[in-house]
Amino acid sequence: MNTRIERDFVFDSAIHFANGFYINSYALTLSMLIETESIREQNIALDRLTHFMSVVLNSSIFVEQNDTKVIKKYKDAGIRVCTLPEEPYDQIVALVLLVKLNAIAEGRLKITDLTLSSNLSDGVRFCTVAEVAENFVETGRTDLWWNVPTLCVEHCQKKDDDNIVKLFGQTGWAEHGLEWKEKTTQSN
Repeated sequence: MNTRIERDFVFDSAIHFANGFYINSYALTLSMLIETESIREQNIALDRLTHFMSVVLNSSIFVEQNDTKVIKKYKDAGIRVCTLPEEPYDQIVALVLLVKLNAIAEGRLKITDLTLSSNLSDGVRFCTVAEVAENFVETGRTDLWWNVPTLCVEHCQKKDDDNIVKLFGQTGWAEHGLEWKEKTTQSN
């Protein structure tokens, strides 16, 4: 089914920029194609996106991934850190989120366009398309958080003693009732 839908989101996250801490409110519009015939899977995909935006990103902080000392300080303070490949300008946030949200939807929805604005952008909206986002960030690597359908917002760590990538356990969706397969009850 190639139906086009749109969905708006609003979330509040801080940014660490130029050694400063700034509170920011983001508005996001997603334009998507429905890629599955299953109404249930369409709803789960939308619920996953909603959960990620409203629970995971809300009250987190965007930090450039190489600023390791600052990242450690925020983590020590109990703040969820969302690492980015560059400084947390709105256009960088938009590119990374487009790739991450497509990973979360796992092919049930295809986000083709994303428009992002924030309080700090002074009325400027950043519009991007999937092809541009995929060319900007490294796609295909499962150690980069934006490429995996999990709830993580930091890069997954490789163990020193082997080549196995640790993805922080399961995807995390089961505990929120957002798995693709319905749980079946077994009778005795």
